[in-house]
Amino acid sequence: MAIGRESFFWHKLHSLTGVLPIGFYMIQHLTLNSFSLAGAEKFNGVIGFFSAIPAHVLLVLEIGVLGLPILFHSIYGLFITARADLNYANPKYRFAQNRMFLFQRITGVALFFFLIAHVMTTTVVAKLKGHEHIEFAAWHAKLTANGNIVLILYMIGVVAAAYHLAYGIWNFCIRWGITVSEVSQRRMQAFSFGFFWFCVLLGWAALFGFVRGDSSASGQAHVQAAPSVVASGSR
Repeated sequence: MAIGRESFFWHKLHSLTGVLPIGFYMIQHLTLNSFSLAGAEKFNGVIGFFSAIPAHVLLVLEIGVLGLPILFHSIYGLFITARADLNYANPKYRFAQNRMFLFQRITGVALFFFLIAHVMTTTVVAKLKGHEHIEFAAWHAKLTANGNIVLILYMIGVVAAAYHLAYGIWNFCIRWGITVSEVSQRRMQAFSFGFFWFCVLLGWAALFGFVRGDSSASGQAHVQAAPSVVASGSR
């Protein structure tokens, strides 16, 4: 299907926002959350750092640098998915790139709802009730309660986000003319595969830090809150 000039522009912008700033933020977000491995004091220090930033500065960063790009990327991504011809069920089209295309659409839709729930239970709760609701003790309590169901959901969410970003980087390099030859595209695909596992292990390590950690080390018994592992919320 021919791509018009306007849709070509929005497709390029959609691809760009997926890598910068969203992809960059995801990596630093997972990295900061992995401070959970060092214990409650270290992780709560990260929360305290963001809490000490002036409210108006933090709001500009959350809305202008992260919120708006995520909103655009999510909504336009749903539009792209709605127009997509998902034909992988046809045996003639079950090649690797088509499977990757299908998984990208599935993870995109899943992440749309996952991130809404995530932000509501982290960033919004922290602003309304206080940052102690996203400190170490609260995450430990939530992840270890109710048969670890929230832990399982977040582990799945990390896998979905890692795949979406890894495939997005591969697609970004093609769309922006960085990898033109077939050889360069294969190399980038191999890099993306390794990058996917790096993100998965980093995110799971952060979750493991909350689960294995002693919540009493924080010195407080905080209210339960969902962990901030994938999207904005470690504030």
